[in-house]
Amino acid sequence: MKMLDLGGSGLVASEIALGVMRITKLDQAGATDLLEHAYEAGVNFFDNADIYDGGKAETLFGEALKAASFKREDVLVQTKVGIVNHRYDFSKAHILEAVDASLNRLGLDYVDSLLLHRPDPLMEPDDIAEAFLELQNSGKVRQFGVSNFNPMQVELLQQAVPQRLIANQLQLSIMHTGMIDFGLHTNMTDDRSINHDGGILEYSRMTGMAIQAWSPYQYGFFDGVFIDNPKFPELNKLLHELADKYNTNVNAIASAWILRIPGDIQVIAGTTNAKRIAEIAEADQAPLTAQEWYDVYFAAGNDLP
Repeated sequence: MKMLDLGGSGLVASEIALGVMRITKLDQAGATDLLEHAYEAGVNFFDNADIYDGGKAETLFGEALKAASFKREDVLVQTKVGIVNHRYDFSKAHILEAVDASLNRLGLDYVDSLLLHRPDPLMEPDDIAEAFLELQNSGKVRQFGVSNFNPMQVELLQQAVPQRLIANQLQLSIMHTGMIDFGLHTNMTDDRSINHDGGILEYSRMTGMAIQAWSPYQYGFFDGVFIDNPKFPELNKLLHELADKYNTNVNAIASAWILRIPGDIQVIAGTTNAKRIAEIAEADQAPLTAQEWYDVYFAAGNDLP
């Protein structure tokens, strides 16, 4: 599997990461087996959040990590904080308390990266900067980033925090392409020309900030998986044709399509199926051509102006 220097941070991360939002569907033995299979497939990056199943996902992940055969130092662990009681809280006090709680559940002394989980319109960048500096100086967090921020929100925060923000976790898949559609429909007046994301794709490339693609196999907002879904016959026909061409599988093709986008891109695979993570990890076996990338884009119902 290909590795990348995540946002130029020095964290050498696998292009495919395992997201553990749904890990509590498994027992401890199953969770450990999932982590083992992911590691064997080349995955060294694991994404958590304090709100996943009310913190139970972090607890189970921590237990599974401790039971795994590989060392904690051989992998990168990320978590996210900031969502509380149907709102967001980026106060210094909450960030510090939330990180301590996450570390306690994870059974770890530190996380490799911490993301602020969705933007808080009430955030005070200087307050966040104090929290980040304290977390870094204490050794509890190595690197920092954000989730679902637009460019100006990133800039507002970045001008205050001393650390470079290395990643922005954003929804991106073959069936969720708003950040791409907007650029293709520049100077048009159709729905796809509406700028919902502030030019986040171009901004991320210009700043070297990694995009972590969440829900990479979903359509809508957790409406379901598009792979082998009869609602999308043209798309799935092409995915299978490309899988046959590259001697791989449709999960790998869907991942390769995201990774074909220039820039620092990482796919957050949220599967709890050990076989599927191995299939997804084959993404680097499918170096899609530019024409194939566009063909998939069109098969998903998109167009050009």
